[in-house]
Amino acid sequence: MAYVLPALIGLVYVLLMCLVREPHRRRLNAVMVAGAGAAYLSGGGLGGWEFAFTALATYVAYRGLDSWAFIGIGWLLHTAWDVVHHLKGNPIVPFSHDSSLGCAICDPVIALWCLGGGRTPRELVRAVRAKRAERIGPGEPAEVAEPALR
Repeated sequence: MAYVLPALIGLVYVLLMCLVREPHRRRLNAVMVAGAGAAYLSGGGLGGWEFAFTALATYVAYRGLDSWAFIGIGWLLHTAWDVVHHLKGNPIVPFSHDSSLGCAICDPVIALWCLGGGRTPRELVRAVRAKRAERIGPGEPAEVAEPALR
C-alpha cells in the first residue's frame, strides 16, 4: 500500500487539475512545480544544494508558464530530488520517514500527464478518436483498416 497510495494521490491530483480550464491549468501547474521545488528549503539536509535546486526548479517552472513539457521536466527533476532526499537527506514530511519516497512515486504520475500535454480525459479521448479516424482514412470501412484481434 505504501507504493500504491502515492500513485493514487498522483492520479487524484491530475483529475482535480482537469477541473481547471486552460490556460489557467498550465499556469497553475507551473506554480505548483515551483512550490514543489522549494519544499525542502526549510530542512532538507543538503545545505547549499537546496538553494541550487530551488533556483533550477524556479527557472523550469517559469518556462512552464508557457510549456507543458517544462512542467513535466520540473516534476521529473523533483522526483530525482525526492530520491536523493530519501537516500541521503531529510524526508519532505519530517515525521514520516518514507515521505520522500512516496513523493518520488507520486511525482512521475503527474509528470507523465504534463508531458502528455496536461489534457483532460475528454480531450484525451477526442485526440485518440481523431488519430484513429486519421489512420483509418475517409470512406474506408473500419474492418478493413483495423484487423480484428483474435
